[in-house]
Amino acid sequence: MTNSKTPAGDYNYPKKLDQKQKGIKLSVIIPTLNAGSTLNQTIESLSSAKQRGVEIEIIVVDAGSTDDTEQLALEADARFVTSERGRGTQLHRGAQLASGDWFLFLHADTVLTSGWDASFVVFTSHPSNAERAGVFTFALDTNDIKARLIEKAVRFRNNWLGLPYGDQGLIINKHFYNCLGGYRKWPIMEDVDLVRRIGMSRMVLFDVKARTSAKRYTEEGYIRRIARNFICLSLYFLKLPPDKIYKIYEKPAP
Repeated sequence: MTNSKTPAGDYNYPKKLDQKQKGIKLSVIIPTLNAGSTLNQTIESLSSAKQRGVEIEIIVVDAGSTDDTEQLALEADARFVTSERGRGTQLHRGAQLASGDWFLFLHADTVLTSGWDASFVVFTSHPSNAERAGVFTFALDTNDIKARLIEKAVRFRNNWLGLPYGDQGLIINKHFYNCLGGYRKWPIMEDVDLVRRIGMSRMVLFDVKARTSAKRYTEEGYIRRIARNFICLSLYFLKLPPDKIYKIYEKPAP
């Protein structure tokens, strides 16, 4: 995975960061399930791209929310559609409906920080990147020292194993995505499965943070959450079916 201090990757960063990307459309696909507490911030973080001339289509793919997720999505001028439950299934459906030249798959509790739009414009301006994909730097929205340790561990996993997770976002050209076969309709590990098909050599890690809610870590406990994630990844590589891995992932903590 290419790791660069510039949002662009391993090529020259343009001199004018205020340049606009003309004639490009970005489809942002957000899977949701009772995401009312975080969805507004996630969508608001996308607005800066419009100032760079990027046309944005936001598709919220919901799996049966009972809170105000639908209302918030519609108020933000997003397209709201329903789907069977399962993140892979939701992402797959969103991609089928998307009309953009490029896709951004983004979790509903992840906020892209300042500079993400510059990363997108620079990345997509290079024709060679039509067969590459980009992810953002993982961060948690808490000042807890344990969160900083997790972020370092994720950086190691990205750089040495080439395994970014879905909470880092994923930017990919529509044609390239379709050629790869897209997301499989899995309830879990759909993100690892797709990035493995993309390949480590075709991934770019942007030096811009995707800040994700630390709620799961704080509620379940950092050690327990890390252990559960590690077990799920190990079971995936041992070829356990995703639906069985999902039962372990979602099992309530004692």
